[in-house]
Amino acid sequence: MKKMKKVLALMLAVVMACGMLTACGGTEAGNSGSGEGGNSSKGEEITLEVYSQLANYSGEMKGWFAKILKDKWNVKINLIPESGGVYDTRMESGDLGDIVVWGADGEDYVNAVNAGLLFDWEEDDLVQDYGPYIYENMKDALEKNREVSGTGKVYGFGHSVARSSESHDAFFYTWDLRWDLYSQLGYPEVRNMDDMMEVLEDMKEICPTDDNGKETYAMSLWPDWDGNYVMYVKSMATAYYGYDEMGFGHYNVTNGEYYDALAEGSPYLEMLAWFNELYRRDLLDPDSMTQIYTDMIEKVQNGGVFFSIFNYAGSLAYNKEEHYAENKIMESLVPSEANPIVYGLSTLGGNRVWSIGANTQYPEVCMEIINWLSTPEGRLTIDYGPKGLCWDYDENGKTYLTDFGKTCAEDRTTLMPDEWGGATFNDGSFQVNNITWAAADTNPESGEPYDRTYWASEQVEGGRCATEADWREKTGCVTVNEYMENTNYVVDVQTSFSEGSKSDALKTKWEQVATCLKEYSWRAIYAKDEAEFKKIVAEMRGKAMSYGYNECIQWCKEEAARKNALQEPLRQK
Repeated sequence: MKKMKKVLALMLAVVMACGMLTACGGTEAGNSGSGEGGNSSKGEEITLEVYSQLANYSGEMKGWFAKILKDKWNVKINLIPESGGVYDTRMESGDLGDIVVWGADGEDYVNAVNAGLLFDWEEDDLVQDYGPYIYENMKDALEKNREVSGTGKVYGFGHSVARSSESHDAFFYTWDLRWDLYSQLGYPEVRNMDDMMEVLEDMKEICPTDDNGKETYAMSLWPDWDGNYVMYVKSMATAYYGYDEMGFGHYNVTNGEYYDALAEGSPYLEMLAWFNELYRRDLLDPDSMTQIYTDMIEKVQNGGVFFSIFNYAGSLAYNKEEHYAENKIMESLVPSEANPIVYGLSTLGGNRVWSIGANTQYPEVCMEIINWLSTPEGRLTIDYGPKGLCWDYDENGKTYLTDFGKTCAEDRTTLMPDEWGGATFNDGSFQVNNITWAAADTNPESGEPYDRTYWASEQVEGGRCATEADWREKTGCVTVNEYMENTNYVVDVQTSFSEGSKSDALKTKWEQVATCLKEYSWRAIYAKDEAEFKKIVAEMRGKAMSYGYNECIQWCKEEAARKNALQEPLRQK
């Protein structure tokens, strides 16, 4: 029956394709010669359901990316994000959607494979015929998926694929702070987190209000990305020590040691206390616990925030033309004792999987879309917008942003032209929230990485303003990536590791512990003094233990041992 359904779907696609061969110049599906595959859906409009565990958007995609999908495939996308109970409901229904994007290749993904809810990409040569760019350029990533799936079949590939495993991805823990204010302070030494606290406090004294006259803060957080515990707290430990998040704690990528979050003196509790002190010094945005990501970004763009460990919530948001003109920009300043993490590139790809639902009526269309996203044009479009309008190649084949593209990159609230769907650049962007090639991987068409900070067109001799020139002089570096290469960074070597499964009983305990850690961590951040902070942490520890925290940690330690066994031989190279 399953085979027959797919045969009927293929027949339908062929019928639809026949009606548009003339418009395609007689090119047959799967033989375009460009690596983009065929175009099987230029008949009547179809709507694809995309279930993405990574999305923050729900409903029909609008704007410029929706126009691209409409023009190329006559497709609309109805996006379904992960939220409470969505995964279980869709599993019970036996239909996950047309395109399915996984937050990890662990238990949820494997359960869907075992339940027969994902499409076999090799059945009827689907990936060969309709995903030729993937098939030719991502063979290792496909083979990794075969191994992770555990069935001998291929159901997709993971994000951030690279053409070589010999380097690392782009840095995004770049420790961005307002360099113009830092220079006014006389460039005080920053060795550790205590030094950073003092610098941030001094910055507020000389810049108490933002561009709109509102109070400034050293940092601004947001809770909507919290997972097992508070995202920014665990990320601060990752950025400083180089320990990656794993379950309810951190994993040391250099030796495999595991540090549970609630142990005395743990990296998590250390950074939790740091944020509490930030709050008590009136340096933390008081809206941090209630606002969403877009609220935070708006404050950064208006100069209301001095510091972020993330480039996307720091320099990439703040450094726009008006601030360059005012010599106000954010630049990297990593504490000398810090060991920021960077993730190794791998031909195997990461753990956020692209897949296709087993019950889709349009497997070819789904594959063509994922395949196009994996071409250089598709990968650049995900980040920078439509080719021609926002970016293009120059006469030397190098990538550059158009003037309009620069405006969109600096301000994602920029309105798009009516012919591109109107709305803002951000609202019309690729809301599925996953990527194909790693940002630092090389685009074979330009010879440059997909990350624009590496492009020749983005390098301005002498700097774009006096403050940038000053940062270059003080650091001896021209680019952020050059600067980060000179820090004591650590590399999380990529392997075929994927998270193991949990028993139903452990899942229940896990959810209770996660809720406890998030609730009490936020309360601890807002504690009025050190005594109250310690009391809240003690309560958090006691509650978590009563929910089964120790069993969760034992599972985490076993996962850490499995990952370390895979990484250890590679660290020696």
